[in-house]
Amino acid sequence: MAKYRKKPVEIEAILWSGSRHNQAEVEGFIGEAGYIKGQYVNITTLEGDMKASPGDWIIKGIKGEFYPCKPDIFEATYEEVK
Repeated sequence: MAKYRKKPVEIEAILWSGSRHNQAEVEGFIGEAGYIKGQYVNITTLEGDMKASPGDWIIKGIKGEFYPCKPDIFEATYEEVK
């Protein structure tokens, strides 16, 4: 057995508030990879369709794929690049 650490990778992400306030920004970010229905963002991911709930982050991965991420996982995994 060996230990491994994640390589430092920069990603793009946007916080979904669940309101119309940032709806256009989220739609522009994900493009055709998903759509907003009510308070949820339906995202087509490499693992199948997933939903982003209000408060979730939507991440654009290193290969251009999108996926939702719960806020506690996002906070533990990522820090803002200045």
